[in-house]
Amino acid sequence: MAAWNIVLRSGNVSSKNPSTVISVCNDLSLSRRRSLSGQNNKENALPQVVNRKYHKHSQTQLQQHQDGTDSFRRNLHGSSSLQYHTTNRLQLHTSLPSQYQAKLTPAEVTAMLRGAEYCVNDLPPGPVKSFETNTLRSNNPIEDSHSESILENGAGYLFGIYDGHGGAACGQVTAKRLQNYIAAGLLGQADLEAHKQCVAQACSGTAPLPSPTIQAFNEQFELVQDLRDIYLKSYHEYLCMLSDSFRSGVGSGEAPNENIERVLLTAFNALDNDMSREALPCPINGVNMKTLTVAMSGCVAVMAHIDGPHLHVAYTGDCTAVIGSLSENDTWLAKKLTTEHNSDNMKEVKRILSEHPEHEHHHIIKGDRLLSVLAPLRAFGDFKFKWDRNIIEDTLGTVLGDRACPPNYKTPPYLTAEPEVTYHRLTPRDKFLVIGSDGLWDLMTPMQVIRLVGEHMSGKLTLSPLHLAQPHVPLEDIAMLLRKRQAAMKLKPVDSNAATHLIRCALGGTAYGVDHSRLSQMLSLPQDMVRMFRDDITITVVFFDDEYLKYC
Repeated sequence: MAAWNIVLRSGNVSSKNPSTVISVCNDLSLSRRRSLSGQNNKENALPQVVNRKYHKHSQTQLQQHQDGTDSFRRNLHGSSSLQYHTTNRLQLHTSLPSQYQAKLTPAEVTAMLRGAEYCVNDLPPGPVKSFETNTLRSNNPIEDSHSESILENGAGYLFGIYDGHGGAACGQVTAKRLQNYIAAGLLGQADLEAHKQCVAQACSGTAPLPSPTIQAFNEQFELVQDLRDIYLKSYHEYLCMLSDSFRSGVGSGEAPNENIERVLLTAFNALDNDMSREALPCPINGVNMKTLTVAMSGCVAVMAHIDGPHLHVAYTGDCTAVIGSLSENDTWLAKKLTTEHNSDNMKEVKRILSEHPEHEHHHIIKGDRLLSVLAPLRAFGDFKFKWDRNIIEDTLGTVLGDRACPPNYKTPPYLTAEPEVTYHRLTPRDKFLVIGSDGLWDLMTPMQVIRLVGEHMSGKLTLSPLHLAQPHVPLEDIAMLLRKRQAAMKLKPVDSNAATHLIRCALGGTAYGVDHSRLSQMLSLPQDMVRMFRDDITITVVFFDDEYLKYC
């Protein structure tokens, strides 16, 4: 199936596509394959006939959606300014033994795992000492996105991961825009008014773009120009709404933590509302195929805001954030800060059912999916689960016909992007935060992840020479340092990047360490089979400065 992108991307993660999967299926046990493909988890993964999470139910419904989506994308092909990538649908097949792909060498495996890794170690003094990220794709193009930034007004750090479905567009656009919406909400009134005026001048063309409110790291793509113009106008309207809130005194009596929670809630909802409005047909120009592409795809998201000892995590969908802490007896503890919004979450299911008439309840969650179609129960985009039926039919009816609306679509909206927000006060015993898309958590538990990162922290000491902090160090202290390094040699990792270390262990880990054969097989699956075994994996590991936190 063709996969569409509406951004200009730079950089690709290299991949190996062997012509056969017989050896993989022979070497991996049935139970292992079921675990990797999600058959024992929340999703029954299928070959790449449709994009994940969006439509995973009966074969008849899958084919109906495929026919409609192909038609929708054939119409999009007429938009000459749309930037896109396509991948052809491949049929599952086996090959002759003579066509077997040779096993990847350790060097090739390492090159593939490190292709998208990134780290920053020179951050200004504060609660965050460093952070490390990495991504490994399964879908082509990858549907995961991520963002990392420092707020220019000194209001902290933002780390986000966005797991797209139904295409990459919504996740990429949300990654570019959400952090700006949050940063604007954290501005003081005077700074907000000045920023709003600069943005208004940029919208009118009388001034260049204003200075950003964030310092973003590792941005890997840029939006096309006409989308930037549309989004800038929406951003100005959002700033006007924030300005009006200041004048009306909204939030003036709130405690700081309550204010940040309100900012996160407002930013998530405002961005989703803006994407909805931008996708609706314009009376003059009609349907904008680029904004409509964003609206037809979706993404789940998790965003961490860190300011001093205060950590807020806003999440919608099934991305996960976990704190790694040391207990009093120096054992690792995993504290999960998120709860997945899916059919396993009975509180979430009850919330959705309470918003609709009782006679509809047996249709709303069916086959562990919203309206038997969508796995996450909260998400950005996916407006065919939010708009009124007449809007869906007017906007998409000419393209998708009877398949424009999901089955039993009677009392929308069924879906929301409103996040839940969790607060955690950091202490010196909190060592790091791991946030990741569900591709990681499908393969590992939070406790496994925390232990691996904790061991990596210890073993990583051996990857660099021993440096003494002071010129005259007693021999007794040097001996103690050497003993620690000697003990850490047992944990010496292959990768200096903790996110890369997690991906290596998730794909190749066994009870006896990382199995190179398994890792090679998982990395050399052909494109038409890889989604059966693993999802896109995106990980950010944020390391805290415990010396800074001692004085907070």
